Amino acid sequence: MKVVQVLHMNGGVGETSYANNSLLQKKVITLTKPITVSAMTDLYYTLSPAKICIADLGCSSGPNTLFVVSELIKTVVRLHKNLGQLTASPEFLVFLNDLPGNDFNTIFKSLLPNFQENLRQELGRGFGPCFVTAAPGSFYGRLFPSQSLHFVHSSYSLQWLSRVPEGLEENKGNIYMASTSPPNVLKAYFNQFQIDFSYFLKCRGEELMTGGRMVLTFLGRKSDDPSSKEGCYIWELMASALNDMVTEGLIEEEKMNSFNIPQYTPSPTEVKSEVERDGSFIIDQLEVSTIKWNVYENETCYSSEVTKDGGYNVAKLMRAVAEPLLASHFGKLIIDEVFCRYREIVADRMAKERTEFFNVVVSMTKRA
Repeated sequence: MKVVQVLHMNGGVGETSYANNSLLQKKVITLTKPITVSAMTDLYYTLSPAKICIADLGCSSGPNTLFVVSELIKTVVRLHKNLGQLTASPEFLVFLNDLPGNDFNTIFKSLLPNFQENLRQELGRGFGPCFVTAAPGSFYGRLFPSQSLHFVHSSYSLQWLSRVPEGLEENKGNIYMASTSPPNVLKAYFNQFQIDFSYFLKCRGEELMTGGRMVLTFLGRKSDDPSSKEGCYIWELMASALNDMVTEGLIEEEKMNSFNIPQYTPSPTEVKSEVERDGSFIIDQLEVSTIKWNVYENETCYSSEVTKDGGYNVAKLMRAVAEPLLASHFGKLIIDEVFCRYREIVADRMAKERTEFFNVVVSMTKRA
């Protein structure tokens, strides 16, 4: 599997699109907003730049794409006014990055015009020029000129690896790390995470200017055990659906055994260790938070049928994320059946257990 070619969220604005099934990601961004705003506040007071370059890595396509950027711009404009500045705020240059398969067309056709107009209306004459451009490519490599960025943000993207780790032949019956995975499989996943994240840090260390800030949010875990339910359970349940279809002859066993998800859900200890080993950044904050699988549960703007059917909601969320990977390996014909079964399995587990995602958030400053 060539991850760069097939790893992207479902595009468009249809029923199974990421745009219509990304409430969880929005809630995570909202949850971490105080950390992001604090980092931008410190940046502005420390550097007072006349132009601010922001990169959002793994921006995807949908209502969340410009959400963080909007909050960062509002923060700067408010700080500018609070300091008694009579001139327009700094100019903003925003880079939206994701892999080439991302639906950039929807961003620039449907989202960008409203984004800029809403900022002008809300911020008034104090709002300086804002330029937005796409930067397609893998963030596991250089994307921008040296010392050209002030602020880097990424949410729920860095758990994705650049490739499926090597040496997973013994991970039969699983599609990710699991309680039944042998130790060498867990080590292979961790090694790939180390390779990828260390190179990510190296590249961002070259692209961020001294004093620049970076805030990263991983889908992760709190436990030191990489095979704990905190990071793996959501994929174990999908493996159950796929294995049932293998038993019934709907999927070839060889196909099942050769499929593994290119992801690693790190612990805060693992994130901290890699940042310290790289040496380019000072860690300002490192936190773990949780969010329920069924994020619709307490949403009053949705019907009771939608908010109660947790299995349906989680299955739609996971389909928006995982369908391109599954379809590339197994073919499109099985997709509806897989997620129908997955919905039932997830609903059963959610009725009997506490089900949460764990978020690892780290805020850093580029060293001199």
